Formats: sequence, C-alpha cells, structure tokens
Amino acid sequence: MLSLHQLTCFLAAYENGSITAAADELGYAQPSVSEQIRGLEKSLGVQLFRRVGRGVVPTTVGDTFRPHAERVLAAAREAEDAVRAVRSLETGTIRFGMFGTARLYAGAGLVADVLARHPGVRVEIIGQNSTDVWDRLRRGHIEVAMIAIPHITSEGMKITPVATDELVYISADPERTRTPVTPHQLAKAQLVMSETTWRDDDSSRMILRRMLHETGLNPPTRIEVEDVETAVEIVGMGLADSVVPKGIATQLLPRLAPRAAMVSLRPRQVDTIAIVHRADAVLSPAAKLMIELATRRIHAIVDPV
Repeated sequence: MLSLHQLTCFLAAYENGSITAAADELGYAQPSVSEQIRGLEKSLGVQLFRRVGRGVVPTTVGDTFRPHAERVLAAAREAEDAVRAVRSLETGTIRFGMFGTARLYAGAGLVADVLARHPGVRVEIIGQNSTDVWDRLRRGHIEVAMIAIPHITSEGMKITPVATDELVYISADPERTRTPVTPHQLAKAQLVMSETTWRDDDSSRMILRRMLHETGLNPPTRIEVEDVETAVEIVGMGLADSVVPKGIATQLLPRLAPRAAMVSLRPRQVDTIAIVHRADAVLSPAAKLMIELATRRIHAIVDPV
C-alpha cells in the first residue's frame, strides 16, 4: 500500500539527486528516507533509483512514476485545503463587502443568518458606498462584494447582476407625487441628496445625471448629507424632496417620513445590484455562503434580475 510519506520522500530524492539531500530538505534522518523509498519500491515491485556514488539517479520507471506521484500529492493538498476552508466556517472570520445603504436591505438580518448557521464565526460587513467597496475589492482587501454597478468596469472582474431597484421621487407634498416626475420637473426640484462624500461616483446620482443629460441640466441639490436616513427625515419635514432607491423608500418612509409619498420617474430609472469578484478567483466556502444569504435578503425587498 503506497503512502503519502513514501511519495514525499521519493520526490525529494528525485529532485535533489541524493538521499542525504532529500533528508536534509524534509528534516528527516537519512535512514528514514532510505527506508521509505525501499518500501515504495517493494510495494511497486520495481527499482526507482540507481545508486551512483553518494547520489541517486532515477530509472526509466522512476521517471515514469514521478508525474503520477506529483498529482497524488497535489490532490492530497487540495483535499486538506478544502477541509481547512470548511473548518474556517466554524471558527474563522467571514468578510463580505456591501454598499452602505445595504444595511437597510440586509445588514443585521444578514449577520443573523450567518450566525444561525455558524455560531462560532466572526463576521465583518465592509463598506460605506459602492465606490468604496469596489476599491477594496480591486486592491484584494475583500474577496467578494455586493454593490451597485453603473459606474464600474468589468476588466478583470466577474459581475453577476442579482437585483434591480427602481429610483423613486419622494416628497411630503402630495401634488409632487401625483404623477411620475419628468426630467424637466426634476431639474426644477429642490432636493436633499445623501452620499455627499461620493457625490461624483454614487450610483443613484450617476443615473440621475444621465437622465437629465438631454435637458442640459444637472440634478439640483439644496441640501447635501451623508446618510440616507437624514435625507428622508428632511423630506418628512417638508424642507426638500429627494430621489432614492425604492427599497430604501419602502423601508424608511413609514418610520422617518410618514407624511411623505413616493412616485416613479419618467422614464423609469433603475439601479442594478450585482455580486462582484475577481474573474480568476476560486471562491471560498465563506464567500459562497455570503453570496447565497445576501442575495436571498436582497430579493426579499427588491426585484430579482
């Protein structure tokens, strides 16, 4: 019966051309390596090396056997890595990138989903905005992410759309939400917009700029804030209107702006949410788990692709 230990000693002797050098490389005693190779030769019923002086030279059978031994050891290492990756789900860290307002779709619920399956893990949900998450993903700081995608390029990345979220106009004035809002109406509106740090790259703002391009105007902002909750509260006070994803409006209007209502834009505008990772990546079990759970949470609120 062949053993991995025998194959390891055989390959070390083959590569070094010496039993003594193989023993030094492996950290074994020289007689132990010799014994393992003799045992391997006995199991196979062939001679793998010729002893020449203080070294060894592989026989024709040894040359033929080498690639098979390498494949067996490589398969064994892959098996160990796979088991180690699964075990990491029990006690390791699960790290996942998400756009900032994803907390309103999946945040605490997503963490609860993970811990329900793997109570021993440590969880990190990373990101303030899709641009921020994209940069971390590109630099290799995170393995996989769920982000809004209008502003990113696919070079070197695999992008899998999973959901669409309609942009809606919200206002506390019933007259402004009676009919869909056109580009000309939007250009005259007094708006409060969130994500001010990322105003140039924010997905929703890019969509609005594209919508207003034909009018030659930019979306006007009377008030700039960072978090969308503050923006919705300001709308509820009647100080300004806003444009937000429908999923956010559905979550926040009843709680923060109960007098406000939402209406579609005309033409209808949607944000696309996608799973993104490096095109050449072999995703870990942890990454696959987060993709599954985050997608399920998002689909409970917005439309699947």
